[in-house]
Formats: sequence, structure tokens, C-alpha cells
Amino acid sequence: MIRVFLSFLLLPSVLLAQSEMARESDRLFDHDSLDARLRGRAIIFFDDGQSRFFEDGRYTYTYADNGGTGYGYFKVMEDSTVCIAFVTGAERCDLYVTDSRGRLVVITSTGDRFPTRD
Repeated sequence: MIRVFLSFLLLPSVLLAQSEMARESDRLFDHDSLDARLRGRAIIFFDDGQSRFFEDGRYTYTYADNGGTGYGYFKVMEDSTVCIAFVTGAERCDLYVTDSRGRLVVITSTGDRFPTRD
């Protein structure tokens, strides 16, 4: 658990770069709004993959058609970003925005956009 906490300390430079990937029409979240939107809830992507954000900070991603589940811990950061430390040691930070249609969209560090169904 200490390793997970320490990994979150190294993420601020990643967050700054990601916020530049948002489109002009995207709306960013403040920390509290994004936390309230995700914590204790699940979001479903158009490929039927599902991210679950548990109240206690646990995170799971279940691939479409029950193709397996990844486990980790999430932390809502400033600047509309969520960072996940997986139990495998992998880490990622994604930008969460609302697009011009009002949909929640996850933007990866490479700029890929994944709209959600909710």
C-alpha cells in the first residue's frame, strides 16, 4: 500500500500534460464534482467495458463479455484527472471530461477518447 501511495506523488507532471488534450468544447471537473460523479458508482463504455469506483478507493475494470477484470486503487486528482494504481504494478492517469453532448468521456495519456453510456 505504501508503494501505491508513493506512486501518486510522482504524477503531477503527467496531469499537466493531459489537461492540454481536452477539446475546447470539453468541460473539466473540479476535484469534488468528479469524485462525487465516480465514487461508489460504475461507468459503462460503449464496448460494454465497465469501470467501478468503490467508496473505499478500490477500482475494477471489467472487460466486455466478462473478458477478465483488472484490480487497483483510484485517486481523484485536481484538473479533472483520475489516477489508478493496479495491483499488478501498472499505473495510469486519465482525464475525465464532459463533452459537448453532455457525455462523460475518458481521455488517455495518448489522447484516445472513450465516451461512456451514462
